[in-house]
Amino acid sequence: MTLSTMRWIGAMALGCALAMSAFGQEQGVAIKQDDVKAEPFKDAKTLGVIKKGEAVSILKKQGGWLEIKGSQAAGWVRVLSVRKGAGGGSAASELAGVAGVATGRAGTGQVVSTTGVRGLGEEDLKGAKYNEEELKMAEAAAIAAEEAKQFAVNGELAARQVSWLPVPRTTTSAGAR
Repeated sequence: MTLSTMRWIGAMALGCALAMSAFGQEQGVAIKQDDVKAEPFKDAKTLGVIKKGEAVSILKKQGGWLEIKGSQAAGWVRVLSVRKGAGGGSAASELAGVAGVATGRAGTGQVVSTTGVRGLGEEDLKGAKYNEEELKMAEAAAIAAEEAKQFAVNGELAARQVSWLPVPRTTTSAGAR
């Protein structure tokens, strides 16, 4: 395949992707079954269920929740229940693969998930202040170990042993690191 052909395919893929995003919301696929809630809260009224593999439209993101519209229900689901982008085997995923090859940005296909602080910069972290009410709200959201285990079973999650980080080395001089 010539370079000009690859550029043409990349341009067409990019044009199609832009056109698709202009006409609708971001698309996603449920990576596990989850309850669809009326509000972005664990204890909100359940409106329905999304099934693993179900295509959804992502309308909005708020904290750890996504407002979605699925085939059976519309409402809020946990962010970790939905993978953004089209499902495997669809025309959109094939188009994304072609665009990746044409632009040199094709990935490995290996999915890595992580949970942590996202969207916060160094200045945000430096300016953080203790808020007792927010801490109480976070503690109220805690669940029992048995409930967490059942969630993992329902989501077909597997336990994995992770090594502890090494203990940081200490130095004797105040300026050395």
